[in-house]
Amino acid sequence: MQLRFVGCGDAFGSGGRLNTCFHVAGREANFLIDCGASALPALKRLEIDRNDIDLILITHFHGDHFAGLPFFLLDAQFSRRTRPLTIAGPQGIETRLREVMEVLFEHSSKTRQRFELAVVELAPEQNRKFGAVTVTPYPVVHGESGGPFLAYRIETEGRTLAYSADTEWTETLIPLAHGADLFIAEAYMYERVVKNHLSLKTLEQHLPAIGAKRLVLTHMSDDMLSRLVDIEHLAAEDGMVLVF
Repeated sequence: MQLRFVGCGDAFGSGGRLNTCFHVAGREANFLIDCGASALPALKRLEIDRNDIDLILITHFHGDHFAGLPFFLLDAQFSRRTRPLTIAGPQGIETRLREVMEVLFEHSSKTRQRFELAVVELAPEQNRKFGAVTVTPYPVVHGESGGPFLAYRIETEGRTLAYSADTEWTETLIPLAHGADLFIAEAYMYERVVKNHLSLKTLEQHLPAIGAKRLVLTHMSDDMLSRLVDIEHLAAEDGMVLVF
């Protein structure tokens, strides 16, 4: 399996990094995790074929994780996509998607797509299978507006990928990432604890219980980015590729 960090930045573009969007591809699986506002130009810059993407998993409805969908869908329409596409995310995703489409491009939510589009709600801790991809959502803690908030444990082609999404520390991160081949974890701050976000030092306290095989840090603020030379963990960069 190959993972490419299309964008790994926070909401404010700290370090000049793009909004969250991860591309995962294997022999059968081809999907995105989150689709932040900058996702489409980043996908094009990296020459990732959008027509090969079968599934987009959305963790929550903040713009740096969700607002790229209208651009992605309109691009698919104008490029005459024919391959079916599934967008899956928290409860309310169909309404939220329709609203953001209308805010950004009037009448776009009413346009009949040239391709089959399925919008699917995911329930916490209930497995859902999409072709070669099995997704288990876990509830996380990231405030009130923009939720519900989900983290994902994803099993595909014999590999397990876990993503914390944006969250403060919550015990659900342990079963989410336990024994995963790769754990992508938010490390917004280095040490300071802030509401709704995870610090590296808090995460490190729980890594033995999590027991993931590999860890990569994402969604880092300027505070974290300024300390990367002193951090032993792998930190994501836009465009970085991992094989797991």
